[in-house]
Amino acid sequence: MSELETVAIRHLGARGDGIAEDGTPVPGALPGERVAVRRAGPRAELVAVETPSPDRIAPFCPYFERCGGCAVQHLAPAAYAAWKRGLVAGALAQAGLAVEPEPLRDASAPGRRRITLHVRHVEGQAEAGLMAARSHALVAIDHCPITVPALHRAPEIARRLSAPLGHGRKPLDVAVTATRAGLDVDIRGHGPVSEGVRAVLVRLADELDLARLALHGDVVVERRPPAIGSGGPSRVPPPGGFLQATESGEAILSEIVVESLAGRPKRVADLFAGSGPFSLALARRAEVHALEGDAASLASLDRAARAATGLRRISHERRDLFRRPLLAHEADAYDAVVLDPPRAGAQAQAAQLAQSRTPQVIMVSCDPGTFARDAATLVAGGYALERVTPVDQFAWSPHVELVGVFRRPPPKRRR
Repeated sequence: MSELETVAIRHLGARGDGIAEDGTPVPGALPGERVAVRRAGPRAELVAVETPSPDRIAPFCPYFERCGGCAVQHLAPAAYAAWKRGLVAGALAQAGLAVEPEPLRDASAPGRRRITLHVRHVEGQAEAGLMAARSHALVAIDHCPITVPALHRAPEIARRLSAPLGHGRKPLDVAVTATRAGLDVDIRGHGPVSEGVRAVLVRLADELDLARLALHGDVVVERRPPAIGSGGPSRVPPPGGFLQATESGEAILSEIVVESLAGRPKRVADLFAGSGPFSLALARRAEVHALEGDAASLASLDRAARAATGLRRISHERRDLFRRPLLAHEADAYDAVVLDPPRAGAQAQAAQLAQSRTPQVIMVSCDPGTFARDAATLVAGGYALERVTPVDQFAWSPHVELVGVFRRPPPKRRR
């Protein structure tokens, strides 16, 4: 075991670790502190805080520092907001984009609406919880305080549902989503089951009053349609389908996207549309063509659009935008293009949009680094990045959502 040493913490890293003056990450340490550490490979273990930062506060979660979900519950709100905004500013600067991000918008309330729990067989029984930081070790939990209250019983539900599936002897991942109709559960990791096991799961879904229960996206029983959406048309996403982390996050992102549309657009393309939260919001102002690779998500959007009133036409197309991005001449047919790619970004799609003549592009991203890379491509193609708004729906984690608004300057008139 290495000896203790005292180090000074200079700044907070991108993962929420304190970074010592020699560059060593120290999880749990804050800028300005002097801390006692023990070296552990490329990192150092925090043993004691000798000189605490004035920004250090008491974390509210009993699992903090064991669970790998939250990184900075010990950081005061003002310093936390500055750090999150700084993650975006740093990524933009590194890509050579001279844009100052707007103030961080909080979208964490009333809490996360989905939690994915891991169920494992531990000492003869099933345990449900989250993974430890930088580890595959399970941290069994009673409930996760950053989720909406409806999800506080999710660990018990996951344990109960694991019983007919072997009590976690085969590792299970259980995604539980809070919806208007109750909890929507999708279990992954087991594979096909017998009709007898399905019957037991149906009975458990009834006992637990679940809205829907699925195995690997295959619906076992739907007792009530698990609809989501606030302030607009509701929709029923496929089991385990992509959702913004919080209800307020979806609402704020949709608001920014719609408000950013310039002029009176007639046609808008929504790329990586998912089950259509942006499409449904945009359709109050323009016709929308939604492109998405997942057929079940598009079916969800189609059902929601058909049931809604007061919307303009929403068409859709199943398309793998990584392999077949919307081409430049196709984008020219739209007054605006909205895209919300996965964390890996949309490198090929950005390259096509950079060659297009569509007047505006609005990009939503959950990764400042890939956003900055793709934004630089658009700027190199002649677009101006007018504003970037960070949105914090992944509270106390190193993740931050952002919306960038790009416009192509009108051609200069000849004298």
